[in-house]
Amino acid sequence: MTGVEDLLRALAPQVLGALVRRYGHFDTAEDAVQEALLAATTQWPRDGIPDQPRAWLITVASRRLTDLLRSEQARRRREDAIARWTIPEDRLAPAADRDGHDGDDTLVLLFLCCHPALTTAGQIALTLRAVGGLTTAEVARAFLVPEDTMTRRISRAKKTIKDSGLPFAPPAAADRDARLRAVLHVLYLVFTEGYAATSGPVLFRVDLIAEAIRLTRLLHGLLPGDGEVAGLLALMLLTDARRPARTGPHGELVPMEEQDRSLWDRSAIAEGTALITAALPRGVTGPYQLQAAVAAVHDEAPTSAATDWAQIEALYELLLRIDDGPVVRLNHAVAVAMARGPLAGLALLAELEAAGKVAAGHRLHAVRAHLLERVGDAPGARALYLAAARLATGPSLRRYLTSRADRVDSNGPSREH
Repeated sequence: MTGVEDLLRALAPQVLGALVRRYGHFDTAEDAVQEALLAATTQWPRDGIPDQPRAWLITVASRRLTDLLRSEQARRRREDAIARWTIPEDRLAPAADRDGHDGDDTLVLLFLCCHPALTTAGQIALTLRAVGGLTTAEVARAFLVPEDTMTRRISRAKKTIKDSGLPFAPPAAADRDARLRAVLHVLYLVFTEGYAATSGPVLFRVDLIAEAIRLTRLLHGLLPGDGEVAGLLALMLLTDARRPARTGPHGELVPMEEQDRSLWDRSAIAEGTALITAALPRGVTGPYQLQAAVAAVHDEAPTSAATDWAQIEALYELLLRIDDGPVVRLNHAVAVAMARGPLAGLALLAELEAAGKVAAGHRLHAVRAHLLERVGDAPGARALYLAAARLATGPSLRRYLTSRADRVDSNGPSREH
């Protein structure tokens, strides 16, 4: 990506936010911004980047928005509004917003795209489209759905926002924490879909991973004092640092205990560790900070055998006080098994299943299979690896689980208590 493209991608949500705040009409403002960005990609490489690129884009987008609102179709729907929105020509070239606003509207735009009135799918799609700057076709490709399906999804999300009459403004203080949690959840979902793709031929999608990290880094810049924002960014960096070692030469999955740790991205680990180290002492500790702390323990271990599983178990016990969902419970059971032995992990899994607190799925079968393999139950491990493979959604994961079943058959496990 060129310097111009990087700059435009960073400025796009700011310009869209400025237009939506000033004029309303999310759809029309987005169209105007896209045309301004297109004009910039044509003119800036030829003429040079303007001294005030954000103001240049706002100027061009404002003029295009005015044209759109004056069009025949818009005039029939919004004749009265056009009279109010038309502004003097000298105000169409702001060095900053002439109404006294000189801030970055990206955070407000994120809150708007992640409004609880929208479905999670709508929140993700609208965030990637409006804040991430991805085209509808790119969002559709990222989630492996037809472009017309994604077009309808984004259109429904925009209509929901329009029909709700939501003002383009920060949420009220009482709603801020909940809305910020929604934003973080959307960014986390985008990252996890990129890092462990639930469908398609590849194990991960670099474009989604990069976009999730970029947007979370942007959010951290807007809210530098928020510990959970820092925790989420740290979690992404510490997790993605292992990606170079996560696949073999033929794209096959390599589990963490077998990865070549010399391939891990040490600069990302250093940044993520610094972020979480600074965030943990501040205020209330949240789930993203605790997950980042777990990731840091993994990344700091020089070998798999040197991993401090007792510390990871303790961190998951803290996390269970905040989030006792099935994924956290299963991860805690793994930590218990690694810290105290596979029999302790199997006993905890049995307790959780009896209480109905572990969701069924490939991960449950895979974890139990691994623990049975470690205690010497080869037939049981093989059966569960194959059961997990049948439930896995991606071909890379299915191949890995099937290979584990074959390995149990051919080599036989070492017994461990």
